[in-house]
Amino acid sequence: MDIKSLRAEIDKIDRELIELFCARMDVSRKVGEYKKKNSVPVLDEKRENDKIEWIKSVCSPEYWEETVELYKKILEMSRNIQRGKCGLLGDKLRHSYSPQIHSKFGDYQYKLYEKNSEQVEDFIKNGNWDGLNVTMPYKKTVLPMCSELSDRAKKIGSVNTLIKRPDGSIYGDNTDAYGFECLVKKLGVEVKDRKAVVFGSGGASAAVCAVLKDMGVSELYVISRHGEDNYNNLSRHFDSEIIVNATPLGMYPDNGKAAVDLSLFPKCKAVFDLVYNPVRTALIMQAESLNIPCAGGLYMLVSQAKGSSEQFSGRKIPESAIESAMRELRLSMENIVLVGMPGCGKSTVAEELSKISGRKVYDSDHIIEENEGMTIPEIFTKFGESHFRTLETKVLSELGKLSGAVIATGGGAVTREENYPLLHQNSHIVWIKRELSLLPSDSRPISQAKGIENIYAEREKMYSDFSDFAVLNDKSPSQTANTILEKLK
Repeated sequence: MDIKSLRAEIDKIDRELIELFCARMDVSRKVGEYKKKNSVPVLDEKRENDKIEWIKSVCSPEYWEETVELYKKILEMSRNIQRGKCGLLGDKLRHSYSPQIHSKFGDYQYKLYEKNSEQVEDFIKNGNWDGLNVTMPYKKTVLPMCSELSDRAKKIGSVNTLIKRPDGSIYGDNTDAYGFECLVKKLGVEVKDRKAVVFGSGGASAAVCAVLKDMGVSELYVISRHGEDNYNNLSRHFDSEIIVNATPLGMYPDNGKAAVDLSLFPKCKAVFDLVYNPVRTALIMQAESLNIPCAGGLYMLVSQAKGSSEQFSGRKIPESAIESAMRELRLSMENIVLVGMPGCGKSTVAEELSKISGRKVYDSDHIIEENEGMTIPEIFTKFGESHFRTLETKVLSELGKLSGAVIATGGGAVTREENYPLLHQNSHIVWIKRELSLLPSDSRPISQAKGIENIYAEREKMYSDFSDFAVLNDKSPSQTANTILEKLK
């Protein structure tokens, strides 16, 4: 038989294989629908193991290993089909935490679908998906593409959850309202009979307004750039008691921005910011400084994901899962920032933290030296301490925007108050303490000039005020690092 005939035979077999494979995936999808409807787990390890053993009895020993490898891949693809294809639809998603959150709630695939405005309708109608979350700026865009809306979505006028039914029709719901309601209850502040202002007029704002009305606010105003109530006539709402930011102002990478100056609202009783990255926006840190109860958007993000996940998976998820997912997410998002006296071991402990946790480590002094092309003592000698502190603040302003990193600061980073919000916005700040007699002064200009005891006397309160907790670095750096991680948990 010649090569042409052999290839023709392979083509015939391949065609049959493809037809059988597609038929198997169709049945797998039906199995997935049954499992979802009856709350049956997708993974059945015993059945899969039995299948692998069954191969031995029907497969030629010559191809047993190859067949097992192939069949394991088929089983994996079948599980993915049964799990369903879910994800997040938006225009800029690279920094989204949704896949991480949904992995805690449901046994389904969850991907990010970045689409521009011209691609959205085609993706909704023809894309290969089973369930979607929808984020800015498409929560209202997708409304006319839905075959049916939940009562909640109709009332709010925006959608953040889409379900593709077996017949191809699309059901739209809004779990943002559930998420914001959870956030208000979590903070524990009464909103009934109080005046509220909501900044922003998008889909998230609509959900917030619906919840606040249901909770009984006495007055509610939406502040937008061009609406009847806007930033130019904001003064007529300075008596507001509940303030909600439903705009992206202050979201990474544009950290440090805030929709409003809270000092203008003397009656304010609670502040909510739907932005979740950074964990503490400029608005939230304003509220903290004014002792106003406040909450960022992370808890709402997790809560609304739980609401969507219940629809994706077809099973009820306990409320306790929100707290668990929230703790894990926050721990992974926030940086670990180390402050402390020169020579206390911040850089060494940071390296150990990186080894243990897998986090990337940054050392502000090392970055300054690389940027300037000279050592810290050389910078002090040539330009003085004030110039160095300006360089340090510039570096910390960028490092503070990061997520999930370990950051070792210079010993004097705490001497500038403006450095605190830069680090506090997305970090746990840890004070590394060590016996003063063990602190070296070599190659440390300030330690040599002022003396270690004098420096500590000046900075002790600063270290305390900056930090969330302190750890004594009196053993090995790895033990100190492990102590920090245990305290964070």
